Amino acid sequence: MLLFLLVYNVVCHLWGDEIRQPLEESQRILIRTIFYVIAIALFPLTNLLRFILLRLNQTMPGERTAEQRYLVTIIVTQAMIEIVSLFGFIMFLLGDDFNTLYIFTLLGVVGIYLHKPKREELQSIIDALALKNP
Repeated sequence: MLLFLLVYNVVCHLWGDEIRQPLEESQRILIRTIFYVIAIALFPLTNLLRFILLRLNQTMPGERTAEQRYLVTIIVTQAMIEIVSLFGFIMFLLGDDFNTLYIFTLLGVVGIYLHKPKREELQSIIDALALKNP
């Protein structure tokens, strides 16, 4: 996920002038505001979804291992947070400056850090599955 963030920024720095399709300032302000609201809402929603997925990983029947179950949780939560950094790239393409790109990129980095894989969560899934299937 961090590699994608780096790629967005490098593309914007190397080919920024060629790929931009500027909009009017008023339209960009509206879109940027909507993206900020979505980004603010995605952080607690992703946290809630992660909590739910972790509990489902511990209780759902099936043959999948704890590692496979946890991998799905990590992929889903990381992808949801990656959307926040995409907002900066989109705004850059629409004519905003590097400041907006960097703000959304930093929000994405913070989200990726907050939702990184944690050994304790995986261990809780392993323990719960061991109790269910002795």
